[in-house]
Amino acid sequence: MNWKFGIIGGSGLYDLPGMQHVEKRDVETPWGAPSDALTTGTLNGVELVFLPRHGRGHRIPPHEINFRANIAALKLAGCTDILSISACGSLKAELSPGRFVVLDQYIDRTRSRANSFFDAGCAAHVSMAEPVCQRLAALAADAAEAAGAPVTRGGTYLAMEGPQFSTRAESALYRSWGCDVIGMTNMPEARLAREAELPYAAIAMVTDYDSWKADEAAVDVPAVLAVMKQNAGLARETIARLAELVSDMPRTPSPQGIETGLDTAIITPPDARDPELVERLKAVAGRVL
Repeated sequence: MNWKFGIIGGSGLYDLPGMQHVEKRDVETPWGAPSDALTTGTLNGVELVFLPRHGRGHRIPPHEINFRANIAALKLAGCTDILSISACGSLKAELSPGRFVVLDQYIDRTRSRANSFFDAGCAAHVSMAEPVCQRLAALAADAAEAAGAPVTRGGTYLAMEGPQFSTRAESALYRSWGCDVIGMTNMPEARLAREAELPYAAIAMVTDYDSWKADEAAVDVPAVLAVMKQNAGLARETIARLAELVSDMPRTPSPQGIETGLDTAIITPPDARDPELVERLKAVAGRVL
């Protein structure tokens, strides 16, 4: 099997120059349209499908992103793996603006988002103990280092609802929990990727110190934009280096068994499943349905 990466671009990353054989196409999923048209092509001989999470022009705020449609669109496009790129705030002094944190854990504090493909009529419970693909995360970290980015391997991402930034009290609370970075978009994205049996890894690019540093101004949009421009260039180079790394590497199933995660996750017996829901679910779970 060949690699085919779904690249989800976050704040500041709305295109992916350098791709060859480029095609853009609008798609529809059983959960509606994704954030933007999919851009397909190759980079260093590796197939990529690029999707800007907020849409080109950053039209869609975090709480309005159709996460289910985004993941379903990448699954339907034949992606084997998903790499998420996003901006984040730092909750630790040593994770300074400009640093790339390759995540390995999440705490989900979002509250108003559809966070599962499985609704009433077909229940499933996938494991999220290890929410990222460790193999893909290691490759992403290697690629980011090769691109020249300062990289921290491993970190816990606090997913907040937004779109407002944190209060100082909230920021201090999340620090007391041992979180490393904070952002608004990796959940329920990571959960849905797991339900779709897609190995997922994420690079969180630090733009600010959130609101916890009393000796600094609290995070605001101009400060974020200033760092984001630099980070976006490194992110594009990271994706190019990732394609180089795997160009001669045959793809085998994830050692964590992510591609078969639904084998034991669906609890509703076939004769009790809602036929209409099952028909929708075939877009992401057709292998088991």
